Amino acid sequence: MLKRPERDEYASYFDYYIGLVPEGELQTILTQQGESVVALFSSLTPEQIDYRYAPGKWSVKEVLGHLVDTERIMSYRLLRIVRGDQTPLIGFDENAFVEGAFFQQRELSDLLEEYKAIRASTVAQVRGISPEAWVRTGLANGNKLSARTLAYVIAGHEAHHCNILKERYLG
Repeated sequence: MLKRPERDEYASYFDYYIGLVPEGELQTILTQQGESVVALFSSLTPEQIDYRYAPGKWSVKEVLGHLVDTERIMSYRLLRIVRGDQTPLIGFDENAFVEGAFFQQRELSDLLEEYKAIRASTVAQVRGISPEAWVRTGLANGNKLSARTLAYVIAGHEAHHCNILKERYLG
């Protein structure tokens, strides 16, 4: 079973996300989380999908697109680090990504298919990582982080946004 990252494996910024991941086998958590996200978004009405809880905030559909983009980026970082690549990885502007993606013009079903593909890819990637590769470290956005940190951040980031959806959008 993959152990949680040690505190010296990542910047303090990731404490919050890592803390949102329940105890258990991470591959199982990612699989179940993916199923829950698909069920949640599939249950929403068109009005709920387009809802923004405040002016300038992302719509529910844009939140889903953000989850897709972020998981794709974090999985890529994970790949680079587990393969031993020491090239520093740059950060990304999540707001610019959402703005440039035009998620509002896409069908929810299309976004959900993309989400399912990304999540399936992440789960397969996690399943194939060797024990020694999990503790490899690299640099992303100027911060040291381990491979297992990235895997936990993927799960924690999604949990964070699902909490926000339930509290501010669907509450």
